[in-house]
Amino acid sequence: MRFVSILMASKRDHEVMVEAAKILEKFGVAHELVIVSPHRSYERTYEYVKGAQKKGAKVFIAVTRVSLAGIVASLTTRAVIGVPVKSDSVAHTSVGVPIATMSLGKLGAVNSAYLAMQILAIEDEELSVKLLEDRILKAKKVETDSDEFEVRI
Repeated sequence: MRFVSILMASKRDHEVMVEAAKILEKFGVAHELVIVSPHRSYERTYEYVKGAQKKGAKVFIAVTRVSLAGIVASLTTRAVIGVPVKSDSVAHTSVGVPIATMSLGKLGAVNSAYLAMQILAIEDEELSVKLLEDRILKAKKVETDSDEFEVRI
């Protein structure tokens, strides 16, 4: 099963992280979007990560606010992708506990979903084909957009 877990530190992260969920939905990738708070409720965070892993989560996407991505990475050996939601967010981690950190905000959330799917596609040919088709469509859009304005000699 394709399953990605998206973790937020509070409801204010929803506006950004929902963008990752939208991309996963577009590709038919099962996901959960959950608020956990390692500082206010470490047990909830721990139990959620362990439970999601048992349910088959292959990749975790987590905001980097309040060290959430780092704490998630310390609880699993699955891939963790960090999304900064504000400019002073930092992915805290230690040697041997990596976090792939995306760019800031909604663009980072969207790209985190794409990276999660690329990780899943290593063992999922159907998803690999969908991602390739998406890339081809994006390349064609560049050509179409250029046709509107293009001037060549």
